[in-house]
Amino acid sequence: MRSRALFALPVAALLVLSGCGGSSSADDPSAGSPSAAASPGGDLTGTLTVFAAASLTGVFTALGDRLEKDNPDLDVRFNFAGSSQLATQITQGAPADVFASANEAQMAVVTDAGLQAGDPVIFTENVLEIAVPKDNPAHVTGIADFADPDLTLAVCAPDVPCGSAAQKVFQAAGVNAQPDTQEEDVKAALNKVQLGEVDAALVYATDVIAAGESVEGIPFPEAEQAINRYPICTLKAGPNPHAAQAFADLVLSGVGQHALQEAGFRPPSS
Repeated sequence: MRSRALFALPVAALLVLSGCGGSSSADDPSAGSPSAAASPGGDLTGTLTVFAAASLTGVFTALGDRLEKDNPDLDVRFNFAGSSQLATQITQGAPADVFASANEAQMAVVTDAGLQAGDPVIFTENVLEIAVPKDNPAHVTGIADFADPDLTLAVCAPDVPCGSAAQKVFQAAGVNAQPDTQEEDVKAALNKVQLGEVDAALVYATDVIAAGESVEGIPFPEAEQAINRYPICTLKAGPNPHAAQAFADLVLSGVGQHALQEAGFRPPSS
């Protein structure tokens, strides 16, 4: 398995399935196979570079491994980071074949610049959850605790999707949040919890699942006021368009959708 993440570059109902999608059945988790969704003849070669939101790290890495298994001459590489950082890198000319954002606003940064090869496709959804250290030593109970100045709290920076969603839920809950740190992406916020550096952080529900027993998750109803819809698109200037389309098709296939749902993501709503 040769899929690997790149170091972050310095800052320098499904939609139409053309450009980024295919004819795969995304609403049937048992449909398709890695081979059918990718390249039946194993004829994809070269390097495929995927820029993807940090919250997709686990599931996209696994899908990249599947694509490589079916195409031994293909090397899939990932740049996982905050979607706003990735969008900026792409508009500044960073070489990438595929962009998967954690919200539509950051995808719009790329499409407004005319850099997409086809219409973006919503492939999954996610919501926020409160992450606390194991056994919840600060006894956090809900979103209202983010207004408690005696707690040490982390959120994502407002320009990244998890931070934008946090602002929406605070507004919906009428909470005057008092975070102590604003992180560059959701994985950084989660890491603060895992290290015991904060009493709680707002992360995605999928990140709580991925963290296993190292953290505990506290769902809260206001999270439904800020559902993140994730779009994916191949990029016009991408050097490996065939592999880019194969990866996007795999994400949209039954195999890809099943992998996303196993990781805690939601199917895209109509």
